[in-house]
Parts: sequence; structure tokens; C-alpha cells
Amino acid sequence: MTRERDPDTARTHAIRWVKFNSVGIMGFGVQLVTLVALTEYAALHYLASVGIAVEIAVLHNFLWHERWTWRDRLPSNAVGNWRRLARFNLVNGGVSVAGQIILTGLYTEVIGLHYALANLLAIASCSLINFGVNDRLVFRAIEPPRFPRTLLASSDVTEQE
Repeated sequence: MTRERDPDTARTHAIRWVKFNSVGIMGFGVQLVTLVALTEYAALHYLASVGIAVEIAVLHNFLWHERWTWRDRLPSNAVGNWRRLARFNLVNGGVSVAGQIILTGLYTEVIGLHYALANLLAIASCSLINFGVNDRLVFRAIEPPRFPRTLLASSDVTEQE
């Protein structure tokens, strides 16, 4: 007897969460290098640098999530890939860009943290929201259409007496 793999088991979610955070750590590296390079070497204001660095990390993370974290939920065609990228960029990017700019600014200006440490805390603050949004909206499982039982039943239906 073969057992079907349920994509929504606790074990599957735990593995996906580990993959999500592994990609996030790599994305953080990309983001931090970009942030420091733009702020220190290109002399951009740190909040402008955060916005650009987040977008670069968002694109990096999308590619990894598409091919590793949620590879079992790939769309079937190129249009589906572009739609998914648009959703990821709007939703995940929106949470990350807005959340990190606001929180990095607050942590830096109000608490007095260095912008890089403030950005690290902002990333951690946005992580849980991003996982939930990605799992439920961006990389959602595509289920086959469901038909009413009456359409699936054979035409040899016996009448009740």
C-alpha cells in the first residue's frame, strides 16, 4: 500500500521553514553586502540603500525559493512563473521593503543602533510574516479542479424504492 505525500504535514512545513530560513540567510548576506557597498562606497543615504538592497535580495530569494524551498509547487508554464514573480515581488517585497525601511529607521533613529544591526533586526522582524505570505499566497499549492459527486458518479445510478 503506497501512502500519498500530504504537502501540508507538520514535517513538510518544518522542512520548508528550514529551507526558507536558509535562503533568507543567503539573501541577508546579499542584502548586507549591497547595503554596505551602497552606503559606504556609493555614498547613498542608508534608507535608500536599504530599499535597493532589499529588492536585490528579494530577486535572489525568489530564485532560490522557486527552485528549492517550494520546488514541488512550480507553475506549469512561463506565464505562471512571471505571475508568481510578480506576486512574490509585490507581497514579499512589499513587506520586506516597507517593513525594513520603517523598522531600520526606527531602530537606528529611535534606539540609536548602527544601521547594519538595525537592518538585521528588521529582517528578523519581517521573517515570520514573509514565510506565511509566501506559503499561502505566492507558492500556494495548485489543486486540481473539484467536481460535484453527481458529475463523477457513473450513469448507472440505482433508484431508491
